[in-house]
Amino acid sequence: MSEQAICWTATHFPLQCGTILPQARVVYQTYGTLASDRNNVILYPTSYGAQHSDIDWLIGEDGILDPNRWFIIIPNMFGNGLSSSPSNGDMAGVAEQGLYFTHLDNVTAQARLLREVFGIEQLALVYGWSMGAQQAYHWGALYPNYVQRIIALCGTARTTDHNRIFLQSLRSALTADPTWNGQTFESMPERGFRTFAQIYASWAASQTFYREGIYLQLGYESLEDYLWRGWERNYRQRDPRNLIAMIDTWLRCDISHNPIYQGDYHRALGAIQAKTLVMPATTDLYFTPEDCAAEAALIPQAEYRPIPSIWGHRAGNPYQNPEDAAFIRQAVQNWLLC
Repeated sequence: MSEQAICWTATHFPLQCGTILPQARVVYQTYGTLASDRNNVILYPTSYGAQHSDIDWLIGEDGILDPNRWFIIIPNMFGNGLSSSPSNGDMAGVAEQGLYFTHLDNVTAQARLLREVFGIEQLALVYGWSMGAQQAYHWGALYPNYVQRIIALCGTARTTDHNRIFLQSLRSALTADPTWNGQTFESMPERGFRTFAQIYASWAASQTFYREGIYLQLGYESLEDYLWRGWERNYRQRDPRNLIAMIDTWLRCDISHNPIYQGDYHRALGAIQAKTLVMPATTDLYFTPEDCAAEAALIPQAEYRPIPSIWGHRAGNPYQNPEDAAFIRQAVQNWLLC
């Protein structure tokens, strides 16, 4: 179904923070075949902590995204350990203090990749969950003539104050570990990872999910087993410096914080010309349905269609949840016909 992941590079790549990376790298993977007229392209950006192999489960003939019809590209966002990140040496020769990535950086690099590698000037769809949805919104505002459709699952175009508190608690959990020296980690933050995972898990699903013991139905022996195998062990596969970098990108998410819109949030959302399907989960605690509905009302061609689920934020990435996957698959199929 897929080819080996490929690396696109650009020299002297300017970041929004003012730093110039000597070499910027975007690792990406493709699925399906690009049509001769290049009209069948779906861009599927990655989410927090994820790499392309973590999120491509939904690509398949009977999946949410069908590679027999569409040419699907997953670009790994900056900071995730594959594309330019604190862990992989791309910051060599650059002062890391004060360096950060934004979604303007991600989308700018992705647009260059699409044009330089494939000659793509039009996207049939940008599909994204969580931080992927944030990138989808940025695509719609920064390249309004480029994007025909957007499907944004469980994400907002600007990080809310409530969401910011959650992110700061995650950042504090890692940096409060004694291995943090104020600039980097001197070794694995054992205590920090445990607290980080507990915070993340507590917000990721709804109270009903836990009350009904859904994690036991998934094969976990106990709540403690779920927190360890389902959360902490997974995040320990990621370099903590990268987790901090992606948190910092998320904290700075604002569709209007760029030279085009200069802080005018309403104008940025209003500039999106793509037919936009806004799909929060009814029980999401990160990106609440109320926050998503408020943004949908500001996008000219938006439809608001929440996922009725007790899985909270994870409803938008339902690899363990066939019911929500079926709901999303039907919505995607209908949207690609509109």
